[in-house]
Amino acid sequence: MINLTESAENAVKSAISTAAQPASGLRIMVEGGGCAGFKYTMGLADAPKPNDTVIERGGIKLFIDYNSHEHLAGTTIDFVVALEGSGFTFDNPNAKSSCSCGKSFS
Repeated sequence: MINLTESAENAVKSAISTAAQPASGLRIMVEGGGCAGFKYTMGLADAPKPNDTVIERGGIKLFIDYNSHEHLAGTTIDFVVALEGSGFTFDNPNAKSSCSCGKSFS
């Protein structure tokens, strides 16, 4: 369903190991909003919510919101370090278009 590049795995593992609050995984969701219609939301989580799907990639538990499945199927998440800044990027085959920042899509 979702893939993480090695760079993304390393970034998430680092975030989990240095988090102020205990975290056992990464919650990934798609919500309405952003400049293109939908936006990606990610955050460390202690446990899955009741309707989350839990998958493991590279030793990392991903908690996928049930309503986000159709929007995230086949997505690859990367972590990029660039002069303009560092952050996660999404290669989503379901996105018909995306905004210039890459954080929202339709």
